[in-house]
Amino acid sequence: MKVRYRAAAGVAVLALAVAACGGGGGEAKKPSAEQSQQAQKQMTETPAISINPVPYDQVKDGGTLTLAVGQWPTQWNGNHVDGNQADTADMLDPIMPQLMVSNDKAEWSANPDYLVDVKNDLSSGKQVVTYTLNDKATWSDGTPFSWKDFEAAWKANNGENKKFKPASTDGWDQIESVKKGDTDKVAVVTFAKPYPEWEGLFSRSPSLYPAKYMETPEAYEKDYLQKIPATAGPFKVEKIDEGTKTLTLVRDDKWWGKKAKLDKVIFRAIESPEAQVNAFANGELDGVEIPSGAPAELKRAKGVPNVDIRKALSPNWRHITVNNQSEFLKEKSVRQAVEYAINRDVIAQSDLKDMDWPIQTLGNHIFMNNHKGYVDNSGDLGKYNLEKAKQLLDAAGWKQEGEYRKKDGKEFDLNFVIPTGTPVSQTEGELTQAMLKEAGIKVNIKPVPLDKFFNDYIIKGDFDLVPFSWIGTPLPIGFLKQAFKTGSESNFPKGSDPALDAAIDAAVSEMDPAKAIEKANAADKLIWDMVHTIPLYQRPDIQATKKTLANWGARGYQSPDYSIVGFTG
Repeated sequence: MKVRYRAAAGVAVLALAVAACGGGGGEAKKPSAEQSQQAQKQMTETPAISINPVPYDQVKDGGTLTLAVGQWPTQWNGNHVDGNQADTADMLDPIMPQLMVSNDKAEWSANPDYLVDVKNDLSSGKQVVTYTLNDKATWSDGTPFSWKDFEAAWKANNGENKKFKPASTDGWDQIESVKKGDTDKVAVVTFAKPYPEWEGLFSRSPSLYPAKYMETPEAYEKDYLQKIPATAGPFKVEKIDEGTKTLTLVRDDKWWGKKAKLDKVIFRAIESPEAQVNAFANGELDGVEIPSGAPAELKRAKGVPNVDIRKALSPNWRHITVNNQSEFLKEKSVRQAVEYAINRDVIAQSDLKDMDWPIQTLGNHIFMNNHKGYVDNSGDLGKYNLEKAKQLLDAAGWKQEGEYRKKDGKEFDLNFVIPTGTPVSQTEGELTQAMLKEAGIKVNIKPVPLDKFFNDYIIKGDFDLVPFSWIGTPLPIGFLKQAFKTGSESNFPKGSDPALDAAIDAAVSEMDPAKAIEKANAADKLIWDMVHTIPLYQRPDIQATKKTLANWGARGYQSPDYSIVGFTG
């Protein structure tokens, strides 16, 4: 599973935040049974997809689609840990291959633009997946697709060569070999251990790039750094403008698949949700995301003439990551104290109030509230318990001395790192600051530049607590390995537990779907105990668009297809 992280942007009203936590968090009440039932009902009524589906032949030819992204990338290699961001993936979708695609029910199939056949064979006692490429599939630099592209992706991403920096080795490290089939257009992938989520390896990463750009650590690191030398989709790059942080794509006339309806797709980097919605209201954008914690933006968007508000359930979730290697947080009992002292209900209520979205906390790191595998594994740790937090801190030697706790003369002092231009993160920081103060823990809110938030702070581990969102896919179990396995580049808190590692290996290798869910939930309980990440809620997927925009919006589990996106009038 290739799950993309990103800083979720949003706006929260400070007065609301203060009222919600009663000054700190101790006075907040858990939602009543009636409120919980209402949230569950609202979740069942939220659609799985909302994109204004229009048949291809009824979408008009031509036009320009202009969209916004929050974070401008430097690394356009979507496999690289520095390139594994949702905004980057959104911009790569129209120009890079997705060999396997998912529908809104999370059912996978081969994309005929790239594959004429795919077989998953277990008859030999080993899992063997054979990909037969479309003969027409060619990179924009003129190089034909071949089995060598698969081999290069495997070797770069499997973790064996530590000079490569993949965001995840999940699945790649279970491959035993990649060999040429009957022709260069046939790749035979043999797994050493079964990998049930194999469809995700060459889906929306994109994980497949021309072999020559992936074969060496230097090429992997530099060839897509601030440039995109080769593409293979219905659109191609016209211009990357670093000055204005704008990517302009044009229809690729060499594209062998269904001709794209649009002439151009333009992505503009606009950091704050307020500025994005203003641009949408002014007619500068054709669609805009409305993130959690942005009720004012949702209200503003609803008032735009001829607007369509599209929302769907998606595999995305908001959380706080807890640095397990922090000077103050190395002890598990101390991390547990921090979790007990944070009232998740308060944060969810603050972020989601007036968002027309179910206000329901999330009790699982793997499965969303609406997933069949969902079980609330949070246990006692998921419940606000200030007294328990104080007891654990006392036992760990952190004694209250005045306003804050101290140990060996050192004050308990945490940095809560947030990206600039994301007021919802600011409010989450203020709420956490007030809650932890009641437990005797000092919290400093540390705003950092949005474009440096991941690469310079999260990836490098320069934080104690940090809020952001994981952007998921229809294949959730493999995410265990990416985010929680010891040594993974995307295990940002550097959490490590041999028992959890064993549980993860058991889950990601289980071919029986029901047993895989059971094993994933067993692993999830260990993640809660570790306090690696504090889940908050399933994140809204709300898009405001022009009514005439077709086949674009809140996709849920469905893979994007930019060849059919366009306008009806």
